Amino acid sequence: MTFNKLCPLLLTVFLAACGGGGESTAATPTPVTPTPTPPPTSSVCDAGNGDVNWQALAKADCDDLAQYGLFVNELDPTNNPNSPGIFYTLSTELFSNYASKYRFIFIPAGQTISYIDQQTLTFPTGTVLVKTFALPADTQVKEPQNETLIETRLLIKRDAGWTTLPYRWQAGKATLAIAGGRQSHTMNHQGDSLTFDYPIPSRAECKVCHQQTDSTGQSTIVPIGLKPWLLNTSLNGDNQLLTWQAQGLLTNLPAINTIALSGSPDNQQVSLQARAKGYLAINCGHCHSDSGYASVSGLRLGYFVDHTGFSYGICKQPPGWDGGPRGLDYDIVPGSAEHSILVYRQQLSEPKDRMPPLGRALTHTEGVELVSQWINGLSPTLGNCY
Repeated sequence: MTFNKLCPLLLTVFLAACGGGGESTAATPTPVTPTPTPPPTSSVCDAGNGDVNWQALAKADCDDLAQYGLFVNELDPTNNPNSPGIFYTLSTELFSNYASKYRFIFIPAGQTISYIDQQTLTFPTGTVLVKTFALPADTQVKEPQNETLIETRLLIKRDAGWTTLPYRWQAGKATLAIAGGRQSHTMNHQGDSLTFDYPIPSRAECKVCHQQTDSTGQSTIVPIGLKPWLLNTSLNGDNQLLTWQAQGLLTNLPAINTIALSGSPDNQQVSLQARAKGYLAINCGHCHSDSGYASVSGLRLGYFVDHTGFSYGICKQPPGWDGGPRGLDYDIVPGSAEHSILVYRQQLSEPKDRMPPLGRALTHTEGVELVSQWINGLSPTLGNCY
């Protein structure tokens, strides 16, 4: 029997369970051969045969990640996905305490992804996105053999829409962690020893970041990283989008040179502006959008938002925040990262002050430097904040 599990969603708690009954037969004085009782119906989670368990992915929140049959070696979610799993990467990543991330996408046979310019790609029902997080002992040596598996997150597009499932790795096994958790870890980062508690998000917290409000006012879950300008990068020497097109997985792809680019903080082949805006978009833009969780803030940090305007934070005062210990006034002060709240909150660690508010226990020094460099290079004439 399978028990359905639903996370608490901030203020409301929903509980769902299923039950069954039995039946007894009165004894008879004459011995008879009993009719064999059929064995209980096996859980769909246990119906795998070594391949991807599509039936379970579509219907069940399995307790054990291995029950979905996503990887050849169920103890290693960093490589060798079962067919039709494909490894992919992003040009700009969400910072997660220097964790390495191993991403895979599974598209049902005969289905395709549709390209949409400046938006998240459109995926067919049955799509599974898999992202495993592993913490290195040294941030300069990011290889699976030198890392500790922490969590694997699934984003599955079922008939009712996208759903999130967080799994925590312990003792060589990944089990469903509806309530999330914390994992203590120590790593070396450029000569500094960092000890911290890595936050594994609960299912409710997954929704906070992934939710968007549609035109009818309904909240839906959507992928964050599967956008053209983040996928428009090379993997094994080939452009990922072109590879997906050649494999028959991606339709409506325009000329590749018309698609925007973003890059990691240290990618000098991409402009400083593209790198900074790409970083803010992937780390902040999903919430700071018209339909995101932080829409009420009025701050819009999407990749294609005009960065010279008030909505991008130029000389904009944030509602509901007092400026922190330094009493700063504006989200972005052109020419002065030191006086910009946006940079300041990247460095704060208290839950009520830090940004992003979830999934971060450490300050991303490289991200702070990137955004600071970009803001310092903005012309002060963009806004007269003082």
